Amino acid sequence: MLVVRKFIFNLFYENTYVVWDEDKKECIVVDAGCSNSSEEEKISSYINEHGLSIKYLINTHCHIDHILGNNFIKEKYYPEFLIPERDKELLESADTQGAAFGLHVNTQPEADGFLSEEKNIFVGKSEIKFLFTPGHTPGEFCLYFNKEKFCLTGDVLFKNSIGRTDLWNADYDTLINSIKTKLLTLPNETLIYPGHGESSRIEIEKMTNPFLLL
Repeated sequence: MLVVRKFIFNLFYENTYVVWDEDKKECIVVDAGCSNSSEEEKISSYINEHGLSIKYLINTHCHIDHILGNNFIKEKYYPEFLIPERDKELLESADTQGAAFGLHVNTQPEADGFLSEEKNIFVGKSEIKFLFTPGHTPGEFCLYFNKEKFCLTGDVLFKNSIGRTDLWNADYDTLINSIKTKLLTLPNETLIYPGHGESSRIEIEKMTNPFLLL
């Protein structure tokens, strides 16, 4: 059985997720946003408390609020680090992104590999299906767990909202197409865990999300 633990980190109130298998005690960390020693202690205490081994560190996309903890997780736990290839430029310009918000950001670790819809990885016995969902960024991916019927939607789809399209290389029409073709086609009961805010379900977003009712 998989456990999903959400942490709310940094001044952007970003959701960092630890998804772990209760039997194998292995996990992934998705969008590590821990930005100071207190936040680092919160996530490391949880990992240590449950005796978890971090198999993968994954960025759904490479905006500043989702990458602030990459160095900490990579240097402390040595997971395989995966990002969207089309967001590589964003990762490499982390200092420039940070400067736009008055933040100092250390050079990011180099990715060990790239996400793709053909890539197959597992947490325990549970397979992760990567869904290419650009629009908020050029390369963003969502992480869908078919057996468990939940999806980590990054900054693509939120409860009653969608990702911003006024940032670097974002595009509104591309984002809406990604949501309608990749996310709204998932089973209605699919639980979504977004990059900010509360969880929801695909069925609820179909019926109530004002951006999808236009």
